[in-house]
Amino acid sequence: MSMMKNPSHPGEVLDELFLEPLEMSAGALAKRLDVPRTRIERIVKGETALTADTALRLSAFFRNTPEFWLNLQRAYDLAQASKSVDVSHIRPLEAA
Repeated sequence: MSMMKNPSHPGEVLDELFLEPLEMSAGALAKRLDVPRTRIERIVKGETALTADTALRLSAFFRNTPEFWLNLQRAYDLAQASKSVDVSHIRPLEAA
């Protein structure tokens, strides 16, 4: 499947593209971001969503944008919802 149809959880991106190359643990990152260790651990494990607060902190640390992180979360959330939400019965609004 393409990444657009099956996007990664932001925690997977954080782990594979940022933490692993730096050989940094979730705990070490949490300390640098001044957040509880469990917050980063749960994000990396895909157990919790990435919040705006965390996006701001990650973007400040990694010198990218909060939108980068929130867009990863948005794409993941939409992909997950599309697997369980049936909208086939909804008829589009028609122009008058």
